[in-house]
Amino acid sequence: MGRCYVHSCCFRTKYVPKLDQLGMAEAHQAVAFQFTITREGIDLQLSHEALRQVYLSGLRSWKKRVVRLKNNVITGVYPASPSSWLFVVIAILATMYTRSDPSMGLIAKIQEHLPASSDSLSVQCQTVVSAVLFSTLLWLSLIFTMKLCLKQLLSYHHWMFEQHGNLSNTTKVWVMLVRIFSGRQPQLYSYQGSLPNLPVPTIKDTIKRYLESVRPLMSDSEFKRMTTLAKEFEDSLGSRLQWYLKLKALWASNYVSDWWEEYIYLRGRGPIMVNSNYYGMDFLYVTPTPIQAARAGNTLHAILMYRRKLNKEEIKPSRIPGTFIPLCAAQCERIFNTTRIPGDETDSVVHWQDSEYVAVYHRGRYFRLWLYQAGRMLSPREIEHQIQRILDDPSPPAPGEEKLAALTAGDRIPWAQARKEFFSSGVNKRSLDCIEKAAFFVSLDEEEQGMMGDDPEASLDRYAKSLLHGKCYDRWFDKSFSVVLYKNGKTGLNAEHSWADAPIVSHMWEYVLATDSFRLGYNEEGHCKGDVNPSLPCPQRLTWDISVECQERVRRSLAVACALADDIDFHVFPFRDFGKGNIKKIRMSPDAFIQAALQLAYYRERGIFCLTYEASMTRLFREGRTETVRSCTSESCAFIKALEHGKPADVCRRLFRTASEKHQLLYRLAMTGAGIDRHLFCLYVVSQYLGVESPFLKKVLSEPWRLSTSQTPFQQAELFDFVNHPDFIICGGGFGPVSVLFVFQVADDGYGVSYAIVGEKLMCFHISSKHSCPQTVS
Repeated sequence: MGRCYVHSCCFRTKYVPKLDQLGMAEAHQAVAFQFTITREGIDLQLSHEALRQVYLSGLRSWKKRVVRLKNNVITGVYPASPSSWLFVVIAILATMYTRSDPSMGLIAKIQEHLPASSDSLSVQCQTVVSAVLFSTLLWLSLIFTMKLCLKQLLSYHHWMFEQHGNLSNTTKVWVMLVRIFSGRQPQLYSYQGSLPNLPVPTIKDTIKRYLESVRPLMSDSEFKRMTTLAKEFEDSLGSRLQWYLKLKALWASNYVSDWWEEYIYLRGRGPIMVNSNYYGMDFLYVTPTPIQAARAGNTLHAILMYRRKLNKEEIKPSRIPGTFIPLCAAQCERIFNTTRIPGDETDSVVHWQDSEYVAVYHRGRYFRLWLYQAGRMLSPREIEHQIQRILDDPSPPAPGEEKLAALTAGDRIPWAQARKEFFSSGVNKRSLDCIEKAAFFVSLDEEEQGMMGDDPEASLDRYAKSLLHGKCYDRWFDKSFSVVLYKNGKTGLNAEHSWADAPIVSHMWEYVLATDSFRLGYNEEGHCKGDVNPSLPCPQRLTWDISVECQERVRRSLAVACALADDIDFHVFPFRDFGKGNIKKIRMSPDAFIQAALQLAYYRERGIFCLTYEASMTRLFREGRTETVRSCTSESCAFIKALEHGKPADVCRRLFRTASEKHQLLYRLAMTGAGIDRHLFCLYVVSQYLGVESPFLKKVLSEPWRLSTSQTPFQQAELFDFVNHPDFIICGGGFGPVSVLFVFQVADDGYGVSYAIVGEKLMCFHISSKHSCPQTVS
């Protein structure tokens, strides 16, 4: 008789793909075993190759667990080492051998309280066991003491306010002690347990600094009114709110970061495209290969190499440039396998432990591309071969598939509702899960981008807009980051902002670009080096069943996203007249110099000064993210007015230096937890929880930031040799013209300015504004 029942067990995929979408060879590899029930019994057929793949994949997973456990132990005992336990045990036993009691009777006490089952042991064995237990307790106590000492040492920040090369004796002693207690060869997360908590500034200091920051922006009557509101707040409601904030600071690792992530990012109901996401560019002057698939092969492989180093914690801890002071690495935990999930009231950030594939978009189709086989990472040449298969695939998109990602580009509530209605079960849920659980997202673009043609400046502007929003449906804006690979071999990325700040992604991107060009390289034809494995299974097409109603939701989201994208005016330009080297020759901070230049440019265009946002970091503290530097100060305004009114050069130089020193002071205060805006923001959140209104806080948080600025840090200079390879220059990245309020709102009459200081002779600027505002032109 014929077969009455067939069962297949699959590995890797959660469901059996249709045979018309996978070749017979791939389908065969996807089936580990088959059995059929007949009258004669059960006929069992095993695929040894498939079982081998399952075994090797599981072996890789267990190896990762062992490495993770080992790293947790090493990080947990840092600044000591696991081997130091053996040293302590031997030292205690050796001391006891000399008939001395280093425990002052504690070993004997431990021996008395050993469980009854130990009576079978000899007295000597009981003594050794007790000594080992005492040694372990002593070792753990020493570790705790060292961590506590290091935490107290890292809480000292006075060194930041001392002149370079003129350190006080206190700071010199502090430097020596930090080096002693810092241990050797720290891993990525070694310092996490020793970083201090972010301190809560006093109400009095925050209000004083706030009033000082708004004085040049207000008339006398406005400032008097604000001073009155501030005084009333300080004398009444402020103390009550401050008490709750201090209570949270005692309980939480960081009193700002969780509220900042939730209320500033995740509760925003407008589009995250342009308003929240940001981008990073490729090399400015060089394209390592013009072959799209080859560039994808090296880029994706380099990203996997970075992830492997990240998982093994082999990446060196980030530090303040030029020092040995560590920075918090908590944000690194969510670089990969992370997605923002939409909700009706608030979104959520979901992170998975591991993912062996990426989701790829090309010409309206979605693919799952496995990056590991038999427990090993695919080589660049193998990834290139797989990407080329996707590029050569002639199949058309399914109905509604092409512009599906527009849901992630539009308003968040419609996307959350559509996700519940159309993607909560069946084939749509499986395909959406595949995208959201991918290591990251890859977009194979059919356009050519980069600095090229007769008008290189205009081409850079188009390149920036393409990375920021693309066609509004060819990037999955909810993924932690999306890699974009263009037809001419150019690349770039788009990153979601809620899970981490730009320096984290920038650190990864620097490594990827350097590894792509200087370590992996290409052959003479422009292809990745190595051989192709022809037995690799084809990338899998994701299947969808998009209803007409769902397609209408996609169309609406796309209309919202396109209107926003079309309104963005972008200009990117490399400034080569002078750079950091020239600025340092006049003993001035390059960042303060650029901020003064931006203030001057805005004043010349508008004739007024504006509230200016400059992002600083607070990663000196555990789980620290950012703080605001209010760059428009009374000192900078005085300099600009003197310059514009034709005051003598020596007067302008003196005022310029005063403004620069003031900016550096504000930046250092922000870095050391004495900023203004995060404290006021958290006080406002507490007031909302308590259901009380504060006219002062409401006024503060309603002030628009018409100039939003940020420096893209260049962190790994050792990866690039600008002397021998001067053309391999990274152009940085940029963002849209946003106003950082309680929820994201676009500042229609404002600018977004990102700048990167590259080497000694180049500065790159990324300027965004809105076409709809007649007062702004990027």
